[in-house]
Amino acid sequence: MQKQRAIGGSTSTGFLKILALIFMFADHSGKMLLPGVPEMRMLGRIAFPLYCWCLVVGFHYTRSVPKYMLRLLVIGLVSQPLYMAALNHGWTEPNIFLTLLLGLAAMWGMREKWFGSHIWAPVIALLLAVQLKCDYGWRGVMLILLLYAAQESKASIAAVMIAFCLYWGSNSTIVRSVFGISLNPILVQPIAELIRPWLQLQGLAILALPLMLIPLPKMKMPSWLGYALYPLHLVVLLILERVF
Repeated sequence: MQKQRAIGGSTSTGFLKILALIFMFADHSGKMLLPGVPEMRMLGRIAFPLYCWCLVVGFHYTRSVPKYMLRLLVIGLVSQPLYMAALNHGWTEPNIFLTLLLGLAAMWGMREKWFGSHIWAPVIALLLAVQLKCDYGWRGVMLILLLYAAQESKASIAAVMIAFCLYWGSNSTIVRSVFGISLNPILVQPIAELIRPWLQLQGLAILALPLMLIPLPKMKMPSWLGYALYPLHLVVLLILERVF
């Protein structure tokens, strides 16, 4: 087994998973219950990077990668019917847990270097993400791998997140108002070229960066619970959708 590297960012994964769930609940609520409130989807951009970072930290500390992978697989399979019912997806559109599972497998190969697995494991993971139409696609797996590569220092994590979010947001819609306040007055030359990239919807994932870096309260929970709350939030959303 290869020597573990240091962790430069927050290791409060219990707290981060709760925050990620809250932001994901906001995102899915915006899609299912409050489609006229775009701010819900904006807040939702924060969730996925937090889950990716928690995966990197979890990989660092886990005693058994196969058991970790099995937890992700089981929770993903349990969640899939709920994911399909709540968000109008099919069996060919897997939920976030397949993305996390591929990222975890790739990190394992990169660390252990079995017969050159530090090269072929991430390549296969990225190809499978495309072929299996994972949630967030190959970009989701790539973010996990980049955070793994940058995990040792806050500066590296920040650099990766800034570059990735600028790229990720480059083809998404521009946010022009927040809670009824128009942002058009600040989108004027010459500062528009500096500000506009950070107002693109997917680029708002950068808001997760401070949470990934700053010390947060420690919150102990069973290793499976942080992710198992994912299917529970879908159940709650389905109930709310039918009630309201």
